[in-house]
Amino acid sequence: MKIVVLDGYTLNPGDLSWEGVKELGDLTIHDHTPPHMTLERIQDAELVLTNKAPLGKEIMDKAGKLRYIGLLATGYNIIDTEYAASKNITVVNVPAYSTYSVMQQVFALVLQFTNRTKEQSDSVHRGDWVSCRDFCYLSAPLSELYGKTLGIVGFGQIGRQVAKTAEAFGMQVLAQNRSPKDAPAYVHLCDLDTVLRESDVVTLHCPLNAENQGMINQQSLSKMKATALLINTARGGLIVEEDLASALNNGIIAGAALDVLSTEPPTADNPLLTAKNCIITPHVAWATQEARARLMDIVVDNLRQFIAGTPVNVVN
Repeated sequence: MKIVVLDGYTLNPGDLSWEGVKELGDLTIHDHTPPHMTLERIQDAELVLTNKAPLGKEIMDKAGKLRYIGLLATGYNIIDTEYAASKNITVVNVPAYSTYSVMQQVFALVLQFTNRTKEQSDSVHRGDWVSCRDFCYLSAPLSELYGKTLGIVGFGQIGRQVAKTAEAFGMQVLAQNRSPKDAPAYVHLCDLDTVLRESDVVTLHCPLNAENQGMINQQSLSKMKATALLINTARGGLIVEEDLASALNNGIIAGAALDVLSTEPPTADNPLLTAKNCIITPHVAWATQEARARLMDIVVDNLRQFIAGTPVNVVN
């Protein structure tokens, strides 16, 4: 049984092992696959693993042996799942592997705004503390999270863990979700407008779809507090980037921290790269060593279960 990995480098840049996958078939691993080479590489494959390399209708039509597409991720918007189902191709993802890592990144980004750790360290290394007459000094304003309000858009597993951590900081927690869900007593479920209007920090944790693409735009940003922060570790397409850049540059909101952008890698003219008070990290919230190891284990189990005729984590 032939297994092809199209873009394995981000999952495993060398610190994990593909041995579990190798045990299940004849494995070929590509670190990266440009679109024009996808069909050639999977022509004879029955099982294909992909992270961000898309498999469209034309490729599914021509890859006659293809039976299984395994995502090396949770999101599956790069696959036309309905069309895959019509071709009897099973598509599976890897849910819930990065919950704690993403939560950790959310608060790393928030705390950079509240504690200004890097700015303070840079100041000390410039010699400012050496020349200071007092035992301490403020190189930037500091603020507490205690008593402030965190608004969560998308109340799935990651959103729930973010809420739990926010509660530990002593924050008030609001949450909006497309489908009503039970919530802990410390979480107030409400609509999106309330989350935007009342939150000191708004953090996005919803999947990207046709209904919410561009949901953070000029209109929604205008509802937020001028002192508010926006955090996005979900999908870049949730935000109209020109509108967010304008809001930051004009003081409509106080700051944004983004781990995802609409195009990755971004183009050099992306307006957020030069916007005021905008922290950007290169889509790494999911990528702790522990989370990637967990992902690899689930990838292997997904393959094993499919081969046994009992597929799990099927998204089509």
